[in-house]
Formats: sequence, C-alpha cells, structure tokens
Amino acid sequence: MSTLKRKAGTTNGSSSGPDAKKPKSDGSIMSFFGGGSSGSSSTFDKKKWAAKLTAEQKELLKLEIDTLHESWFAVLKDEILSKEFLELKRFLAREEKAGKKIFPPPEDVYSWSRYTPFNSVKVVILGQDPYHNHNQAHGLAFSVRPPMPAPPSLKNMYIALKNDYPNFKEPPRKGGLLKPWADRGVLLLNTCLTVRAHEANSHSNRGWERFTQRVIDVVAQKKTRGVVFMAWGTPAGKRVMKVDGSRHLVLKAVHPSPLSAARGFFTCGHFKRANEWLKTKHGAGSEIDWSLGPREEKVIVEVEVKKVENKEGDIVAAETAVTVTKVDGEKTEKSKEDEEEEKEEEENEQKTDEEEEEKKDDGKDE
Repeated sequence: MSTLKRKAGTTNGSSSGPDAKKPKSDGSIMSFFGGGSSGSSSTFDKKKWAAKLTAEQKELLKLEIDTLHESWFAVLKDEILSKEFLELKRFLAREEKAGKKIFPPPEDVYSWSRYTPFNSVKVVILGQDPYHNHNQAHGLAFSVRPPMPAPPSLKNMYIALKNDYPNFKEPPRKGGLLKPWADRGVLLLNTCLTVRAHEANSHSNRGWERFTQRVIDVVAQKKTRGVVFMAWGTPAGKRVMKVDGSRHLVLKAVHPSPLSAARGFFTCGHFKRANEWLKTKHGAGSEIDWSLGPREEKVIVEVEVKKVENKEGDIVAAETAVTVTKVDGEKTEKSKEDEEEEKEEEENEQKTDEEEEEKKDDGKDE
C-alpha cells in the first residue's frame, strides 16, 4: 500500500486558503483560530477550571485558556499552573510591554494543539526554535505558510522523503506548509514556542523547554498503544531519552540543517520506517500519508435504472438516476481498531487522573 499516491479516479481540488479554516458562527476565539477536530479529551471543562484562578493567573494564562486545545489542556493543566510556567508568562508579558516583536503571532503559538488534538497523535517530530523572520513561523515545527518557500531544512526533509517514497509530491510552488501532516496525526512541536524577531534562541531557557518536555512526556506516558518519535540532532535526541522504546518507536538522526544533513539524514529512512512500524503495531490504514501535493477528491458515480412495464409485462420505458458524490481526499474513516484504541487510551487517561486526584486528597488529609 502506498502512503503517497491518491486513489485512482480522483480530480484535483483546492482549498479556499493556504491553511485556514472557516470560523464558526459562535464567535469564540477558538472558532476563529480553527485548527483540527476535537478529541475525546475535549470533555474537560476549561471554563470551570479557569473560574478557580486568581485575577493574575487569568490574565497571564489568557492565551492558553483561549487557544490551547481542550484535549491538551486536560493533560497539561497542572504544568500550566506551575510556578515555572507562570514565570515564563510574566517574561513574555514584559517582552510585549517593551514593544518586542514576537513570532509566531499569539494566535498561532498553540496551533499545533488544535491541528493535532491529543488523541490523534501518531507521530511526533521535534523542532527547535520557531523561524524568526517575518511571515514564517505559525506554530508548526519546520512549516511555513504560502507564499513563503520551504526553508533549507525542510527542503532536505523533502529529499529524505523522496528517497523513502519516490512518488512524494511537494507542496505547490515550492511551498513549505505542513498542515496536512498535522491534520493526519503528526505533532510538529518546537522546543521553544516563541522567539524575538530576528534573534535566534532569544526565548531559550525561559521556561518553554520545561513545558514542551511535559508535552513529550505526557504523550509517551498516556499514548499506551505506541507512537513514533522523530528526534533530529543532539538537542532533540536528549528530549526523548526517557521514552520507553519497548512501547514507542524512537528514531534519531542528525538534524536536516544544511550544516549536518549530509552526515546521514538523507538516507535515514525515518518516514518509511515510521509507516512500517505503525502498520505492524496498529494495522493497515494507520500509516501517515506524507504527500503534500494538491488535495484530490474521489468522485463516486452511482447509477440506478428503474424499468417501467405495461399490464402485459412489456418494458415500455426506463428511468435512470445518476448520483455523483465527491469525497475529500483528506478525510478517512476511523477503523474499529482505532476506535477501540482511543477508548482504551481515554480510560487509561481517566484512571491516571483519578489516581493523581486521590494522591492530592491524601496529602491534604495528612
């Protein structure tokens, strides 16, 4: 089974924007930002949680409350209230007050959480800093929106993909939008989620590293059926040192940067190895479609013929009904195995949360 070629009988289609979703009519900030369908963890009551915060906490955590997807909020809520994260938010508030230009824009800082809800994660690809030039960073590691061309590291990722899948298609006009991967379950996570304009690493060691490490840890702990981690470069490799290799697949290689890619990245085979492991672990159909070419639609034509007979039983006419249905090439139906896996993970997650709450209650009693 190819994970790069669309099914036969398709026609090219196009979306209304590079990666935008139409806002819903409820007028909420989340509906405006869009980004991914909600997972089962979205039952978490964010408003009820936020109501218990102090005035300062509500002000500092407004971006998280408004834009971090509920499925991730449910598993990161304790980290968000940690003193380290609150201090990070105070630092970012000072940056804003001082008039510093920060990338990505606030509404895109957590776009990874909305395009790839927690329960949909199949693969984690770790980046470093967001791009620090205008019109580049939008919250997904390595990705840039049109009309920006793919940066050098991403171009090298395309070369590695073509080595794994010769039929791989890049985005139109040499683009670098990786939103299709995010929609299909690839978590594109940077180590730092913000950066000062034109100043690489300007927000390093301020608290983002601890937060994103918690994101990695919670995926490794709660995704009990196993996911793939791709860690390129020494810093990323250190991030996944504690990931259980008997449960998950951890793939390491040099970074795709032009400075290091020639030392083994082009032939690392990570994209194909990830799909082979996913297929073995979760069954056919669980692989990632790595293609980034124009979206395609499958056209289904159904023809129904009704015969009209007279009293003598002779056919005197025939009525023909033709139904044409277009199916978006991006959409796939969940298999029974996928539904059972999500249910099991949700039960494990709920059990873990209950155990944590019991520990807190026991501590209070003491």
